[in-house]
Amino acid sequence: MELTLLEAAHLSDLVGQFEELVTSPDRSDPAVRRLVPEAYADDAEAAAEFRRLTQDDLLSRRAADAAIVRASLRCDGHDIDMHQLDRAAAEDALVVDLTADAAGPWLRTLAALRLVLADRLGITDEDQRSDGDARFGVYEWIGYRLEMLVQALDS
Repeated sequence: MELTLLEAAHLSDLVGQFEELVTSPDRSDPAVRRLVPEAYADDAEAAAEFRRLTQDDLLSRRAADAAIVRASLRCDGHDIDMHQLDRAAAEDALVVDLTADAAGPWLRTLAALRLVLADRLGITDEDQRSDGDARFGVYEWIGYRLEMLVQALDS
């Protein structure tokens, strides 16, 4: 999959924020709760017990997936700093090698990141529009990247 260096820098930053969310979770954060869905919608006690037993492991796996994604977004072994990119370099391409080991973490991380953004933006319906909030553009861009990833894996 190909990204510009500027896209890679922004995505790496977003994934880094996601890593922070899942490695130091606020258990009452609705976005964290959305990443660990209810197992038993009709039994609050069983759902709470299931969450207690599985949440740490699930969030650890999400953090590990995010680390794989961030590692694949490095250029020459270094994180890309969007503030140090000049205009010409920002448009240079970074080709991400989607190995079998990296594909799953990429899919899971982009989908989870999109869930977090949807929660933060109050998106409950796919047809909801932005009302001018620039963060909706990020949400849509992550969706676009997720779609491009699926297409790249299909080919």
